[in-house]
Amino acid sequence: MSTQKFNQERLMQVLLAPQISEKATMIADKNEQVVFIVTPDATKPEIKAAVELLFKVEVKSVQVANQKGKVKRFGRSMGRRSDVRKAFVCLKPGQEISFAEGGAA
Repeated sequence: MSTQKFNQERLMQVLLAPQISEKATMIADKNEQVVFIVTPDATKPEIKAAVELLFKVEVKSVQVANQKGKVKRFGRSMGRRSDVRKAFVCLKPGQEISFAEGGAA
């Protein structure tokens, strides 16, 4: 694993949350990929190292997408949602990350 090059404290802050949606679930089932919301300044090598460190899996590749925030109405005034950076992490064959484990009964 390539986590030695990066500060572990920084790697713990790179991944903000998993993106759990119908589209993300379909991608996970079809392509062995997982989608994460990451910090706006995260790089591909940092994302790869963070996923390998936190989930103990091997990462094949990482693609990122920057999603611009939409202009929305909040009551009487117009506002803007925050920009989001998504990371599509492709896992090596045989690797799996499951977010449904350990739930309350």
